[in-house]
Amino acid sequence: MDLRGRLIEPHHPDYDASRRVHNAMIDKRPAAIAYCADDADVMAAVNYAREHNLLVAVRGGGHSGAGLGLCDDGLVIDLSQLNGIHVDPVDKTVRVEGGCHLGDLDHVTHAFGVMVPSGIISTTGVGGITLGGGMGHFTRRCGLSIDNLLEADVVLADGSMVKASETKHADLFWALRGGGGNFGIVTSFLFRSHPISTVYAGPMLWELSDAKPVMQWYRTFIKDAPEELGGFFAFLTVPAGPPFPEHLHGKKMCGIVWNYSGPADMAEQVFAPIRRAWPPALDLLGTLPVPALQSMFDGLTPPHIHYYWKADFINELSDEAIDIHLHFAQILPSPLSTMHLYPINGAAARVAPDATAWAYRNATWSMVILGAEAEPTRAAVITRWAKEYWEAMHPHSAGGGYINFMMDEGTDRVKATYGPHYERLVAIKTAYDPHNLFRVNQNIPPTGYHMNGE
Repeated sequence: MDLRGRLIEPHHPDYDASRRVHNAMIDKRPAAIAYCADDADVMAAVNYAREHNLLVAVRGGGHSGAGLGLCDDGLVIDLSQLNGIHVDPVDKTVRVEGGCHLGDLDHVTHAFGVMVPSGIISTTGVGGITLGGGMGHFTRRCGLSIDNLLEADVVLADGSMVKASETKHADLFWALRGGGGNFGIVTSFLFRSHPISTVYAGPMLWELSDAKPVMQWYRTFIKDAPEELGGFFAFLTVPAGPPFPEHLHGKKMCGIVWNYSGPADMAEQVFAPIRRAWPPALDLLGTLPVPALQSMFDGLTPPHIHYYWKADFINELSDEAIDIHLHFAQILPSPLSTMHLYPINGAAARVAPDATAWAYRNATWSMVILGAEAEPTRAAVITRWAKEYWEAMHPHSAGGGYINFMMDEGTDRVKATYGPHYERLVAIKTAYDPHNLFRVNQNIPPTGYHMNGE
């Protein structure tokens, strides 16, 4: 394989470090890892894998909980060297290469007084989170990442490269916005930016004994709140360190992480009635630059510990569902295990249901149940807790889940996630990747494809 970048094979001294990803539960041994230096390297790697019938995995940030940026005995196409970012200060657009992390993106855009809406952990890869949808602190005001995507440069399974947009390869562009890595390797994204540089944000925490009335209030409040106000609900164990006071260390609590991006002189007025109605045990809200908000929780999702994810979309939060949440909150299995409810209404809900591959525009929340544990011997404990929590909650869900919050759970879960869009995605997959070269993902098999590849 003719590459400008490095090729790491099992005998290489850097092999074990190179095959590590964020989730320590993932232990795969690829035949080679290609660190692509440019678009030509990506094209060469795709051609080599296709011609030699190699399994292909594509790694951007390496945050995939299911470990879908790695494979056994195949070729990993690593994009980490494709990390350029360019802001157009006139058009207010941002071009981001496929190996960038959210922290890279926030650092550069902040210098121009703008931001691109995406996730909440700065070490997440831009590529993976965008192709799955991309939600976070600014979803209610700015929509999903895919709602701000203007075009993408894509290396296809045949080794060619195309530009996908509303006017060029429009079917591919539709599929990329939520359909994951099924259709090709995106080496460059062009986003619309928003003029937001400073916010009033942070967590409020309440005693677990207050969780039921707080959730009952929150389920109504967030539906009608101004779109400048985002707030995701969480169960957590308070970390043993600053800025948390010592008397709360290690305590199981509930919280809402707020983000207000409206006029600065209105912030205290927005939160005054919340503080009166539900005085928090801890209030850490304050004025923050966007990059500080976007990296606030990096320490709670450290690399190379064991993670197990389960996810669902939620339309309504009934009292019965709240009681189930409370049961599992009381038995959080480790200090870093958690459950989040991310609101995905507001601007995200105003996008037409069939405008992108994302199929749950009518949902109110995206729920993620996350078991996290540093001690390998307790990996089974967090996995069991997450599965049992999800099984209890699933009857109260909208059906599918956010693919970026899912493990490798099979075709039925993928079908449920895309719902009425699934058959259209199959047709586009068949057109662009008829032999399913890109199948190490939340896979949408092309027509006529069987698991043996025949």
